[in-house]
Amino acid sequence: MFRPENAQSLVGLAATVLVCWALSEQKRKFPWRLTIGAVTVQVGLVLMLFGLPGAQNVIAGINDGVDGLASATAQGTQFVFGYMGGGAQPYVVANNGALFVFAFQVLPLILVISALSALLWHWKILKWITRGFGFIFQKTMGLGGASALAVAANIFLGMIESPIVIRAYLDKLSRSELFLMMVVGLATVAGSTMVAYATILKAVLPNAAAHVLVASIVSAPAGVLLARIMIPEKDGKGGAYADYTSMLKYDSSIDAISKGTMDGLTVVLNISAILIVFVALVAIGNGLLSNFGDVLGEPLTLERILGVLFQPLAWAMGVHWDEAYKAGYLLGVKLMLTEFIAFIQLGAIPEGDMTERTRMIMTYALCGFANVGSVGITVSGMGVLMPERRNEIIGMVWKALIAGFLATCMTAAVVGAMPRELFGQ
Repeated sequence: MFRPENAQSLVGLAATVLVCWALSEQKRKFPWRLTIGAVTVQVGLVLMLFGLPGAQNVIAGINDGVDGLASATAQGTQFVFGYMGGGAQPYVVANNGALFVFAFQVLPLILVISALSALLWHWKILKWITRGFGFIFQKTMGLGGASALAVAANIFLGMIESPIVIRAYLDKLSRSELFLMMVVGLATVAGSTMVAYATILKAVLPNAAAHVLVASIVSAPAGVLLARIMIPEKDGKGGAYADYTSMLKYDSSIDAISKGTMDGLTVVLNISAILIVFVALVAIGNGLLSNFGDVLGEPLTLERILGVLFQPLAWAMGVHWDEAYKAGYLLGVKLMLTEFIAFIQLGAIPEGDMTERTRMIMTYALCGFANVGSVGITVSGMGVLMPERRNEIIGMVWKALIAGFLATCMTAAVVGAMPRELFGQ
């Protein structure tokens, strides 16, 4: 059933496209066909998982899979860390809520998923899934083979790992294709972090695992569209052919597990360091703002400022105005800090303090690597792979951040425009 809230989300869909068009290098070259195609692909992918007969069985399978991975990871964590990792407590516990330690009960999931992803890639299972999505993007949105494969790889791999898949074709990519790859990398998340996000949200959002998975998949065509709007492909350029012979290879299953684990450890260390530093920086910022005294009866904080700045955007995505301030703050946290911190804070909001619809919309809006910290990661990571194009990457990376951030907002708006009955609400 179509409601006013669904029409409200259409405002957000139009707004994200208009902002990118305003920043376009060629405003007269608007990709109408791609716009229709990208939105159609997004709607189709959402309907495929949530609307088709038997979809609930698929959703239940995804949630059970995440629970199984979390349970298996917990056994390994408890073996290494004992009671600190959730094992039997050697003393009487007065506050069970204090037993949850993020470093021991969420971050280890990234190690396991990273190793499992590498193993599935070596066994060619993940490789064929990626090829399937690459074929869909190539046929529905007119991408060149190399670009289509990179976009598909971004759904399951990281924003730095996916260019390795097409490393042999990087020097052949046009400027528009290079920008597109950067945007999609910032608009999606890696498989190693999806399970962690789902674990954080599962207590407060039904079918959290399915929503997180769909969010990363559906944001890929949104990233393609907004990238093409901002830096359109020049006539006669682009379309680099890819024969799907990947440069990402492992010598054996053991090699895949070992290297996947080491890659996961790098991600865990980066996330841990970023969380410590950025949480500390927010505390410093709030300490400085406290010198201004109360504003409208409350202390001035970064949270309040971000909430006000992004409140209209949150409303445009379909969030009720009463919750738009809180949702806007989460958008600001995602952009200025990281999506990990934003997901942690979203998961910490009690069920009664935020509606299920708003929480679902925000899950899609937050599910992307588009944050200020990722700018440095993009420049350094892609600069190593393409040293001769480093200056070109630097010149486009801030535009890519804007497009990647808006791509997840566009995805949230598309989901918000669909009837809530589709999601069992």
